[in-house]
Amino acid sequence: MNSVTLSLARQLLGFNTINPPGDEAGCMAFFAGWLQEQGFDVMLRSFGEKRFNLIARITGSQPGLPLAFTGHLDTVPLGNQGWQFDPFGADVTEDRLYGRGSSDMKAAVAAFAVACVVHQKTLRAGTGVVLIITGGEETGCDGAKALIDAGDLPETGALIVGEPTANYPVIGHKGALWLRCETRGKTAHGAMPELGINAIYLAAEALGKIQHFEPGAPHPLMKKPTLNVGRISGGLNINSVPDQTQFDVDIRTAPNLQHATIRQNLTTALGNTVTISTLVDLPAVLSEAENNWITHVYRRCQPLHARPVEAKIVPYFTDASLLLPALGNPPCVILGPGEPAMAHQTDEYCLLIRLAQAETLYGELLTDWQVMQ
Repeated sequence: MNSVTLSLARQLLGFNTINPPGDEAGCMAFFAGWLQEQGFDVMLRSFGEKRFNLIARITGSQPGLPLAFTGHLDTVPLGNQGWQFDPFGADVTEDRLYGRGSSDMKAAVAAFAVACVVHQKTLRAGTGVVLIITGGEETGCDGAKALIDAGDLPETGALIVGEPTANYPVIGHKGALWLRCETRGKTAHGAMPELGINAIYLAAEALGKIQHFEPGAPHPLMKKPTLNVGRISGGLNINSVPDQTQFDVDIRTAPNLQHATIRQNLTTALGNTVTISTLVDLPAVLSEAENNWITHVYRRCQPLHARPVEAKIVPYFTDASLLLPALGNPPCVILGPGEPAMAHQTDEYCLLIRLAQAETLYGELLTDWQVMQ
């Protein structure tokens, strides 16, 4: 592995970019400066206080669309469990790089950035490369939305998303539909509940129904859609009848399902005592496994895996949900050195061997793309 890759990954991990509350400013400024020093043309864009996206280019001299990489620099919170390793210390112990965001997904960002630098001469003689680096991904792709709304996205021929896959090429992921369900009642004294309408009881009835709600039919590759109630709140004090309750629903879907239909069906199932609003609406992603470029990616990845590489998806969402439609739906693979099981975990780490493999793999795909054009 190029020592620069590990050094860059450790520097990125040293920045606290936990979201919420969200603060990519320092990390993005550092990375923008690093990329400029390496010869990239860099555009840094704010989408809120301390919130930033970045687009970097190495422009080629040949006609044709560039290959694009995307990754996010925000991370999830640390959780309540204590860490053995400093989450911002970027500790290297034996075969692992520790830190919040090591697997998800700052190590991948370092790997593809360095791969571009190593192969910069080839890229300039070909069709070039684009890096789309976002903030706000963890809370619903807020940074990607801002890039799209601003019209800042360049044309690309294919997209590699560096999310954690242990260097296994993945051609899609489930969609995410996050809904807020609200019940409203009538407040009264807790000693005279018959004078009120208890919103918690209304929510309990709705929750009983939602356990049996089916979002839709299974998908051949993504299987059954899932539904989870992840949060509930209601009531202000113990001696009053609560007049408002909210619970949030996380539904993961597939390309065969329409989110508007799911929401309407859920509204009908829960009845008129529940009001539903949408928090996040991200479509599923699925590229054609038979696409020439994707089959080529499979061949490049095969030596890293004992079993034949086959079409797979992941359950989590990525910025590709929004980026792909905005880019004209080019072929896309999710491919990163991080361990999927380590994403969002205490003492998160990325294996150094995976990081080295990813740097080499990204470099091969970059040079291959120039020839394939």
